[in-house]
This record gives sequence, C-alpha cells and structure tokens, in this order.
Amino acid sequence: QPSWDKKWPFWTMSNLQREVQCLPRGLCRTAWGLGGTCVNVGCIPKKLMHQAALLGVAMDDAGKFGWSIPGPVSHDWSTLAQAVQNYVKSLNWGHRVQLQNRKVKYFNTRGSLLDRHTVRGLDAKGTEMTLTARNIVIATGGRPRYPTHVPGAREFGITSDDLFWLKESPGKTCVSRLLIWLPGSVLLVFRHVVVHLCSSDLFRSSQSWLVVGASYVGLECAGLLAGIGLDASVMVRSVALRGFDQQMARLVTGHMEACGTRFHWGCVPTSIEKLPSGLLQVKWTEVRSDLERVEREDTFSSVLWAIGEREVGRERWGEEVAVDKMGRVPETTGLNLPQVGVQLHPDTGKIVVATDERTTVSNVYAIGDVAEGRPELTPTAVKAGKLLARRLAGQSNQLMDYHSVPTTVFTPLEYGCVGLSEESAESRYGKDNIEVYHAFYKPLEFTIAERDASHCYVKVVCDRAGVQRVLGLHFTGPSAGEVIQGFAVSVRCGLTYAQLRDTVGIHPTCAEELTKIHITKRSGLDATVTGC
Repeated sequence: QPSWDKKWPFWTMSNLQREVQCLPRGLCRTAWGLGGTCVNVGCIPKKLMHQAALLGVAMDDAGKFGWSIPGPVSHDWSTLAQAVQNYVKSLNWGHRVQLQNRKVKYFNTRGSLLDRHTVRGLDAKGTEMTLTARNIVIATGGRPRYPTHVPGAREFGITSDDLFWLKESPGKTCVSRLLIWLPGSVLLVFRHVVVHLCSSDLFRSSQSWLVVGASYVGLECAGLLAGIGLDASVMVRSVALRGFDQQMARLVTGHMEACGTRFHWGCVPTSIEKLPSGLLQVKWTEVRSDLERVEREDTFSSVLWAIGEREVGRERWGEEVAVDKMGRVPETTGLNLPQVGVQLHPDTGKIVVATDERTTVSNVYAIGDVAEGRPELTPTAVKAGKLLARRLAGQSNQLMDYHSVPTTVFTPLEYGCVGLSEESAESRYGKDNIEVYHAFYKPLEFTIAERDASHCYVKVVCDRAGVQRVLGLHFTGPSAGEVIQGFAVSVRCGLTYAQLRDTVGIHPTCAEELTKIHITKRSGLDATVTGC
C-alpha cells in the first residue's frame, strides 16, 4: 500500500496480516523524516513551541504567586529549536522501527503510478524500481502555499514548515535587547518607555515578523512568536479563522491584539523586496471600502506565509461553510494520477473520494489532507486509515464519520470547538430555531495574576425544538483542547442541554462553566459569571 504521510494505516494492515509496502510522497521541497506533516512540521513542533510561549506568560504571573525570579528573563531560540528538533527526530526513528517490527516494507523512493496496480519508484541516485499491489493507498499530504501573484513571495518568505526547523533565532525584540542591560531596579521605571519605543517604526522595522494570513496556522505561528518575546504582526485579507465560529474568532484575535500582536485588517500584499540592510520591504493594499484603497509599505525582518485559496459555496467537513481553505497545496503533482484515471478536484487539486475513501479508480484510495472534502487534521486521517485497513482486510464494514470532529486552535488564548458554529446552525436550522447559551467567565488562575479574562468565553448552540440537542460547543480559555476532547464524546452521543445542565461540574475548573451555562443570547441578559 504505497503511501507516506500517515503511518497508522500501514501498521494496522500489518497487524491484520496483509503485505504492506510504503513509499514516500511525490515531489518534495524540504527533507522530512517519517511521520508526515503532524510529526515534522505540524502538531508536534507547534504544540511544543506553544508550550514555550505559555511558560513565558507563566513566568510573568509567578511573582504574584510568591515566586522570586531573578531578572531579566530572556528566551533562547536555539535551545528550544534543538530540543524540539531532537524530539521530532526521535519520533522519526520510532516510526521506522515500528514499521520494521510490523514487517512493513519501506522504500525511500519517490513514487508515481504507472497503472492502477503498478507504482514506479525513483530513489535519490536515479535507481528505478516497480511495485505491484492489489490496492494502493495515497496519503501524501500537502505543502504550504505561496502566493503566485506577489513578486518576491517565494524568494524572501518562509512558511510554518521552515519556522519549526530554524536553528537560529528568527529575530529578537528590542525589549529583550534593551532590558537585558538594565539593572533590576530600573526595569519598572523604564518598562513603559521601552515598550513604547518597541512599537515605533525606528525599532520595530528591523526586528519584526509579518505573518500573512489568519488561518489557524497563521494565528498559531504569530501567537508563539509573540509569546517568546518576538514582535509579530498579522496581515488579514478579510476575516480570521474563516470556517470557524466568527464570534469565537474575534475573541481569539482580540486577545492576541491585547497581548501586543498587531493586525492589519483588510490588507493584501502586493510585493516583497529585500533591501541592502537585509530587511524585507513589504508593500500592500489596504481595502477600506469598495471605493477606497490605500497603498502602504513597511519593513520586516521576516515574512511567513500562511495563506489559503479562495473557494466559495462549499461546506466544511459537511458542517461549516468554508471560503478560505488552509494554506497547503496537496502533494498530487508528479503522481501521474489523471493518467491512470484518478480524478482530481479542478479547483483544489485534491483527490476526489467517495465515502469509503475510494477514488475514481476502484482499487486506489486516498486519505488525509490529500483527499477532497476531508478535514486537514491528523486524527481524522489516522482514524480513516485504520478503518480503511480493516475494510480492505475484510474484517469490518465501518466507514469514517467526519461529522462533529473536534479541534483546537493553539493560539495564546486557546480555542476549542466541536460541531456547528453559530452561523452554520443559523443557516441550517434558521435563527429562530436555535438556542444559544453563553457565558463570559474568569479562570481562577487569572485572578491573582490579574490577567485580562475578557476574552474567556463559552457558548453552546442547541436545536431549540424538542430535547434541545447540542449542535455545537465552543470554548476559549486555558487548555481548550483538553476541555473539548471530553465534551466531544458527549456531542457525538447526542448530548442535550438538559443532560449538560444535569452534569455535576468539577470545581474549580474552567470546564465546569459549560455545566453551569444558563443564559441565552435571546434573553439579552448579562452573561458574565459572578462568584467563584
């Protein structure tokens, strides 16, 4: 079963006593180890660097909890990067060992289809080989998207794939450089002045990052950069986190702005030029209205692309309306798919699949990011691969259910959700036929630390009729992924509002706010939680 990006299908097939063969993806631009996007340039390095950013915030809080931390505190990118990269490499090795233990044949070659049963492999030395198989699974994933209409974009910009593998610091803020030389007694006196200077073009232009795009990848990258003390700006064409609940998206970006990340709304980059100083001059158009456009420019030390491709009128995972897809290009080029009859979507280039992951060629399957209409999330690809392997082995008929797939955006204030957004619920059921329960709450951890909790919010979207089945559940706050993972099981089991309210919460936790929620938007009452 030639494939690359997702490992589990092959291990499962091996466990089911079927012969399995594995080839890497087609055209590659950067070298990865085994494990695909998630392990090498996605979930794993992202979450570890997000944790580094959270620790920085925790150190800011520590003094108010009685800890004495000698100042000034600075972050060393090289130490973080080396630790993250070492861990990723350990996972690469672990995956290869497990493939061997399960007797999966691994060929380090570039694969393409010759016919529906034959794969051609070409290694780095130009040596060619052919493999035949009853069934073929394609799981080649995707790569970041560069804009084709912006001069200098590819030459001078990088993507999240590159960010996670930078060995040297991607830049330092002027706060770090100035404060490190100030004696401790002077820090409080000059802190406001220094921060003010950092926001000025004089300092910021030589030490700042520009993230283009407000997909969850873009916001996560900007958030972790800002969290470790770097200056970050985000350029947004229209709205952030399109396809997600937009009220929640505004809370996420509002928190980021409050923490110092700059947002350029309604802006589209037009060119990037490298100056003699090594800085990047970025020009863009700010669209203020249909009749007013303003041309702007600024300089940055680095530009990171996290853009999507515009697509109108398609449902996201069968639930959410998506206009901007995540900024990754499917790795289908060079696989020779159309020539053997595998249909590609004309707009996205992804492989068209049926509910059983089957392509237009009956013995060729596609799973994960490369498949059209599938969520670009590792857990769904892993689950789909396992189920496919069992079906191919004749041990199950179960299909993958792509509805109510939970996910979390690991921004500084995390956002987790499962089910329908409020907008999608309104579109599907009608505004008068849904009930939205909500609450603004303050995590206990934020109290002594005197942190701003104005963006911590929970929302439960229900069908207004009958038992008030929960259609969607949304949460911004600490450890959002851990919170939503548990509730996702309940939502998939048909959770109702009454069952949610009948559940005893664990006190004091943020998750318990979902069991106490009782104020509806329709009522117009203040939804701020009071008391403990």
